[in-house]
Amino acid sequence: MNIAIRIINFSLMITIPFVLGLFLAGKLKSEWRLFGIGALTFISSQCFHIPFNYWVLNPIVTNLNLPSNFRMLPHAVIGLIFGLSAGLFEEVFRWVGFRFWIKGERDWKSALMFGAGHGGIESILLGVLALYGFIQALSLRGTDLNIVVGIEQAPIVQAQIDAYWAAPWHLSILGAVERFSTILFHLSASVFVLQVFLRKNILWLFLAVGWHTLVDAVAVFASRIWSPYITEAIILFLGLLSLGFVFILKPGGKQRIQTPGMDQSDSFERPKIEIQQIKPSEEDLENSKYA
Repeated sequence: MNIAIRIINFSLMITIPFVLGLFLAGKLKSEWRLFGIGALTFISSQCFHIPFNYWVLNPIVTNLNLPSNFRMLPHAVIGLIFGLSAGLFEEVFRWVGFRFWIKGERDWKSALMFGAGHGGIESILLGVLALYGFIQALSLRGTDLNIVVGIEQAPIVQAQIDAYWAAPWHLSILGAVERFSTILFHLSASVFVLQVFLRKNILWLFLAVGWHTLVDAVAVFASRIWSPYITEAIILFLGLLSLGFVFILKPGGKQRIQTPGMDQSDSFERPKIEIQQIKPSEEDLENSKYA
């Protein structure tokens, strides 16, 4: 049972993004190219985000000396700091994706495929890491670790393996639940950033950063204060709330695709001209003979 649930967990983490992509491609006729662009923007953002956190943010947080007499304050501050870092890097790179790589396809359905790729690649990468950890734990189970890793490292590795297999099955599946919730969030964030171009208002980018900051901050705060089950329940709620935002911002009827240089004022309806048939009088007919 324990092994089966772990296999299901990392399998769902890897396959959910592709299933979502297949749905969007089939139902909304979205292009897989947008999925790839979304994945590329996420990877690009992490090339800057991770070094920034490691070299800049971690030392700053370490030197903050937050008051320990407030039990929840340090966790809230840390959550907001790291949430803002993630929001700035990921949403700015999401904006870059829309600005330079998605020019003629700035519509709701394309934003969803873009968001599926952005959040999906994160789920896939974490799923691959979970698969790697599973293979390692399974292959080292019952082996003589003194020979494999050496006498000094054997106790440490053994403790890690024991902790891995001691985790209950219902805790093991939470990884897939969290990735599902997070992908829903990325759909909403992509739709938010889309509004920057459709509505010609940069404030939507700040809204996306703020929403990202809030979601990450709540996740970090909850993980430090409450149990994993409460934490994942909160993240799932935020994911469903994100899905609500996606449908709130869904355009009514056909949405015009806006290309660069085309303002909303360029879209107009042609005036309807009603032509009335006027029956000429006998006097008009007589006068027309001399025209």
